[in-house]
Amino acid sequence: MNYQERIIALWTAFLLGTLFHTQLGLMPLFHGLSVGESQPASKITDISGIMWLMLGFFVLPILVIIATAFTNSKRYRLFHFALTVFYSIMNLLHVIADLFVQPILWYQITLMVILFLIGLLLNIVSFQWMQLQSRSHKPQPKLTSPHS
Repeated sequence: MNYQERIIALWTAFLLGTLFHTQLGLMPLFHGLSVGESQPASKITDISGIMWLMLGFFVLPILVIIATAFTNSKRYRLFHFALTVFYSIMNLLHVIADLFVQPILWYQITLMVILFLIGLLLNIVSFQWMQLQSRSHKPQPKLTSPHS
């Protein structure tokens, strides 16, 4: 498996986990229970900005999965690594924020820690992929024929 395939698999696992995190938060609705709110919105426009941010948070991995399948440039690898670091920081902040939601939903915390660990693995593989480009520019030793 090459770096791009690993990265696509990790982003896919991360994206599915993120979607499941959202789904898991809504599961109480199916049992007639309420879901936790950080601040009740008085109208839909109050949450419009949050919805756009959430859309961006979900769409970026989708675009990165596609771009990683078709792009191998040094500039993209650097951008990609920086993006994985950003997502890891955001996931860590999300885990910390979830610890302040009352009541603490340990199944959500567990899922977010798993997503954070997937993110760290993505950081490592992305860093290795980014480094691979610079190594490939080193001069290759000349192969000589034994008959020369």
